[in-house]
Amino acid sequence: MSEAVHGYRRPGAATQPPLNSPSYGSTRARHPQQPLLELPHTLTETSSPLFTPVRYPETADLTVLENGAGHAMGERIIVGGRLTDEDGRPIRHAMVEVWQANAAGRYNHEGDQHDAPLDPNFRGMGRVFTDENGFYRYVTIRPGAYPWRNHHNAWRPNHIHYSLFGHGFAQRMITQMYFPGDPLLPLDPIFNTVADEAARNRLVSSFDLELTEPKHALGYRFDIVLRGREATPMENP
Repeated sequence: MSEAVHGYRRPGAATQPPLNSPSYGSTRARHPQQPLLELPHTLTETSSPLFTPVRYPETADLTVLENGAGHAMGERIIVGGRLTDEDGRPIRHAMVEVWQANAAGRYNHEGDQHDAPLDPNFRGMGRVFTDENGFYRYVTIRPGAYPWRNHHNAWRPNHIHYSLFGHGFAQRMITQMYFPGDPLLPLDPIFNTVADEAARNRLVSSFDLELTEPKHALGYRFDIVLRGREATPMENP
């Protein structure tokens, strides 16, 4: 019996960022200058390494270091949501990695020379896995805005970077999550590389009272759709 082939709904026009966006200066030097080559995947790329919590332990609380020496400064928040395909089916046991600036708007990386203070108690990165319903959850602090040199007086909105892994290393998608009501969003060239407004708004999380924990932290929901017409915009479509 022949194996059935299932198609999928491709993203609509202007719902994914272009490889070259004039307002986002870095893309001028980074976007491909030659036609892309399609390389067939082998078994290695499609099935390994196997990402599991056993081999890649979860770090679901970014506000506390492993030695418990201190707590990160800033507004503690809880972020959660579902990872699904275009038909709402859960993506189970996917590895979700996040990284972000601290509350002052500085990354814990030697390449960040912004004069904002570093936070010795903030790890700046985390890793969780989706459950049987495709749900993920982690605790962090609300990241601060920071300046960048794209244009005069350019500031990046508060955001969290996401890296989503499937069953193999070649199955990786990258995106960013933003916060509702941020006044920098209309001014940000990266956020606005997505021309379609509805698709662009899918990058903005929403306040969620169910995720919010009394006397502990506000909750924000960020659902991610991996493909189809309602797909979340990705940096590597």
